[in-house]
Amino acid sequence: TDNIVDDKVVHPDGVKILDGDDPYFVVAADKGTASFSDVANAIAQAEGFWLGDAFASGGSNGYDHKAMGITARGAWISVQRHFLEMGVDVQSDTISVVGCGDMSGDVFGNGMLLSKAIKLVAAFDHRHIFIDPNPDPAASWKERKRMFELPRSSWEDYDEKLISKGGGVFPRTMKRIPLSKQAREVLGIEEKEIEPDALISAVLRAPADLLWFGGIGTYVKSTAQNHVDVGDPANDRLRVDASELRVKAVGEGANLGITQAGRIEFALSGGRINTDFIDNSAGVDCSDNEVNIKIALEAARKAGRLSEERRNALLEDMTEEVAAIVLEDNRLQTLALSVAEQGGSPATASQIRLIEQLEDGGNLDRRTEGLAASDVFTRRAAEGHGLTRPELAVLLSSSKLVLQDAIENSKLPDDAAMEKTLVTSFPEQLQDKFRKYLEGHRLRREIIATELANRIVNRLGMVLPFELAEEENALLSEISAAFVAVDRLFDLRDLWEKIESAKMPEEARLMLLDRTAGAVRSHMADVLRLGAGEISPSKIHDRLRPQVDLLATETSKLLETAAKAHSDRLRTELTGKGAPAALADAVVHLYQLDGAIGLAQLSADSGIKARTVAATFTELGAKLGIDWAQQTAAVMSPSDPWERLLVAGLSRDLQQMRLQFLHKLLRTEKAKADPAEALANWSESRQAAIRQFRSMVGRAENSVPVSPAMLAHIAGQGRTLFAS
Repeated sequence: TDNIVDDKVVHPDGVKILDGDDPYFVVAADKGTASFSDVANAIAQAEGFWLGDAFASGGSNGYDHKAMGITARGAWISVQRHFLEMGVDVQSDTISVVGCGDMSGDVFGNGMLLSKAIKLVAAFDHRHIFIDPNPDPAASWKERKRMFELPRSSWEDYDEKLISKGGGVFPRTMKRIPLSKQAREVLGIEEKEIEPDALISAVLRAPADLLWFGGIGTYVKSTAQNHVDVGDPANDRLRVDASELRVKAVGEGANLGITQAGRIEFALSGGRINTDFIDNSAGVDCSDNEVNIKIALEAARKAGRLSEERRNALLEDMTEEVAAIVLEDNRLQTLALSVAEQGGSPATASQIRLIEQLEDGGNLDRRTEGLAASDVFTRRAAEGHGLTRPELAVLLSSSKLVLQDAIENSKLPDDAAMEKTLVTSFPEQLQDKFRKYLEGHRLRREIIATELANRIVNRLGMVLPFELAEEENALLSEISAAFVAVDRLFDLRDLWEKIESAKMPEEARLMLLDRTAGAVRSHMADVLRLGAGEISPSKIHDRLRPQVDLLATETSKLLETAAKAHSDRLRTELTGKGAPAALADAVVHLYQLDGAIGLAQLSADSGIKARTVAATFTELGAKLGIDWAQQTAAVMSPSDPWERLLVAGLSRDLQQMRLQFLHKLLRTEKAKADPAEALANWSESRQAAIRQFRSMVGRAENSVPVSPAMLAHIAGQGRTLFAS
């Protein structure tokens, strides 16, 4: 591999280089190879590889994933979200669990200790089948913990006195296993005697609440797949179809417990499931954080600021903080999937368009990712079914990768506004004392791009950035810059945190997040029209923040009649779902501030006070009826992607034409001194044209329903009026 020597990339001897420089190469332990990390790192250090003991994650001076339980903890967050949306708190409400694995395993063992309320009724590994028809949650948790702490354990070590009536531990070497009445009831089968392989299949099909995968193997496929398609012949005799599953949710702490086609089939039947790369991503995420931290600290060590012993102690001290950073990623990803899932069948057309965009860019292969043809999704939508969580997970990850690449290859990572994104991606213990080394990190651009792409897609969804890029004919890097500017101008981080932490029904929380994204989209479009690709987010913030803050404090005085009506409807919708009034008002306020960015820019350019500019803008909109047309376009949400682009663009156009007109109207010193009089004089000189235009808007207002074509015609006539 390429190496870095004296800050220069050095290619390996005897190798012909056909691509660019690529010195970043790390390995991660998997499937029982964790003990080899020290060996790999020793080789890297002996060979002078620039990453040193950051080459292989874990090891003596790294993060022990099993000790941290990080992979299981990340997957359990997915489980918590599944059940939370069913009104169940798995930390306090009892749920029944069946699973694959044993207590000596990292993911299964750690996972089955994450709640003291679970009832593990059946499990299997390569040696035994465990059945406990009616366990006592507290006593069984203590016993599982004892087994987990043994140097090596199997289900055979479980204290048989603690197994409920009718249960037991059965070796898979038995020819046939007798089943008690209690065991038959908990598994939902009638056979009084059964072969071990058939019993494992019965465990997978058991009518429990949760199926937890912590062991190696693919045990569930779709009905349409054959065993050859799965590619795991060792488990062909055990495997069941997704249509046979009777659990409410699946947690894939292990890799590929279910095929992607199986996940989709299970989800279409009402089951709650993500994908393995969503559920168990915390392990890889933890390794990424370890590597990034070690790179920063290696720079400090070479500068004489840190000894090897102190570095190792610091890594250990930061263990739980690193875990918190990783688990927050899991929480936000599963939450983003839930918000996307709320779109249901009406969102299908836009999601199909995203799939096509990703395909066109060479960033998605439908066959590899198990995504159906567009006509299949269209038929499914006609029947009232949207994309499933496993399918949305593919779009989530693919869209993040595309955004990350666009950001990394733009000027955005160099903007001053991104310093906080870089620094806060590391544990707090590093942010002050080692800030210099964080800011000079070799992977600075990659870290910023990854963090920002995650944030954009988690907050706005996978479709919005790409749809907005089409709407405004903008680059994805420009979309990202606009997001950063809006995030800072309106303190969105604080709003999102309040929405996520407040007590309310999950349906209300998801609606608040969805509506917030809608408001942010409009503000981002306004920033793009200022030139987000040319003006840095930090400069936009510094230039416009004072005027935006002023408009935010006087919003109620400046609102147009149509905007007030829209605000009232949205507030009623949110509170009707159970959203706290204060948070509903905060989201409504974001919509009320639509146009604030353009008005702030006009104020800064003209030197006229922001409130005066806003009052003139409002008066113009009310006089012509353009405020009604803009608000109507803003709340339209057609399923057809082309119509979505049309009405979103019309909403911005109806606003932009007013701003451009005011720029022209207020260019003289006399007009700046009295904008109201300047507007009155213009109106007086064009009474007939205004009367005709207002009559046309009135006819549209009385039409049911209002069509995008009507609004497009109003926008066209408005341009003509303002140009006269």
